[in-house]
Amino acid sequence: MSPDWLDTIHWNPDGLIPAIAQETGTGKVLMLAWMNRESLQRTLETGEAVYWSRSRARLWHKGESSGNTQRVVQVRLDCDRDTLLLEVVQRGGIACHTGRHNCFYHRYEQGDWQVVDPVLKDPAQMYGEGQ
Repeated sequence: MSPDWLDTIHWNPDGLIPAIAQETGTGKVLMLAWMNRESLQRTLETGEAVYWSRSRARLWHKGESSGNTQRVVQVRLDCDRDTLLLEVVQRGGIACHTGRHNCFYHRYEQGDWQVVDPVLKDPAQMYGEGQ
């Protein structure tokens, strides 16, 4: 039986909810990921972000490969109860698998998408050559 507070969330038909990770202190949006009931429960139990990887169809402890974990300061639910906001401390300063501080490094300019944020660490160093 799940806790009552989980039942008040409006999960999508796949049993997921979008979760925005926002950096504590700066307010910068780092990334968007998905959570299911188990990942949300584990996040609250451990104090570190655990997401649901749709591509791998499994739980994903943020930073499990790269070491760039997210310590969760607080979790908020929006007014429609269908989106989570995680205020996090981004350990290692890198939230994106591309080696950037955040995942929103493309900006629309003059009819196209431009890369506007630098790579801080080569992904091959974080994940190995085969990644």
